[in-house]
Amino acid sequence: MSAREKVLITGGSGMVGKNLVSALDHNRYEVLTPTSLDVDLSDKRSAFNYIDKQRPGIVVHAAGIVGGIQANLAEPIRFLTKNLEIGANTILASLNAGVASLINLSSSCVYPKDIGSNLTEDDILSGKLEPTNEGYALAKITAMRLCDFVRREHPELNYKSVVPCNLYGPWDKFHPKNSHLIPAIIHKVHNANQRQDSQIEIWGDGTARREFMYVADLVDGLAKAVADPCALPDTMNMGLGYDFSIQDYYEAVAGVVGWSGSFTYNLSKPVGMKQKLLNVERQRAWGWQPTTSLVDGIKRTYQFYLKEHAQ
Repeated sequence: MSAREKVLITGGSGMVGKNLVSALDHNRYEVLTPTSLDVDLSDKRSAFNYIDKQRPGIVVHAAGIVGGIQANLAEPIRFLTKNLEIGANTILASLNAGVASLINLSSSCVYPKDIGSNLTEDDILSGKLEPTNEGYALAKITAMRLCDFVRREHPELNYKSVVPCNLYGPWDKFHPKNSHLIPAIIHKVHNANQRQDSQIEIWGDGTARREFMYVADLVDGLAKAVADPCALPDTMNMGLGYDFSIQDYYEAVAGVVGWSGSFTYNLSKPVGMKQKLLNVERQRAWGWQPTTSLVDGIKRTYQFYLKEHAQ
């Protein structure tokens, strides 16, 4: 029996990491998911020592400090510096250890704020970033460029970047302090339903549009990339190719939860970009598309929330 290929997943305790561990074939792969006790990726020596000792065949870099608009506005220094350190240390430690393939998970926040839709991979670094998450975006762009530079100096290596749209699903963060849109809505609507509130406040007017993909779809695509990293484009968006309004997401969650109240609108609150929709032509040419509908994804995520988080 041949030895299993060793796959290192950074951020293995996060939403993408936990779902990816479940999606990979453990008969084919030896999957490493170190905790912060095993390796501190923000510390160069710790990162280099761990990856040099393990010598994985492929690294999926999904680690990072993440949060929604409130968290990014409150701690821009932390979101910039910690993610810079984590990204650079992971990529350079992998290069130092002779890791042949690395899949770097970026974020759609790397795109300029004024384009809105049809965001192609060539649009990165073509304009100003959205101020509400600029620090995080700069760190993600740096990691992407570092992968580009590795390939430039070492053409035999497969250091690629995937740019997912917004994600949601099991193992997401639901606390208002660090949650993104859909888990925040689930938490808010569930509590309103429990209290029998008649109204829920939406930040902005509800017309801003966002593209959210169910996390199990993303990890299905990542599993395809792990199986053949050579075939993965150097930089590739991964998303739905269509979006919904903030109002649509609230209404979809309300329908799943069973809350029948009305919405109010706080126009003084920040909403970020009015639209952020990825172009997925490279993804389609690569031969992959997500399959989970919005309602089905919300149903599964709400079931997880009820099991793990609801009081």
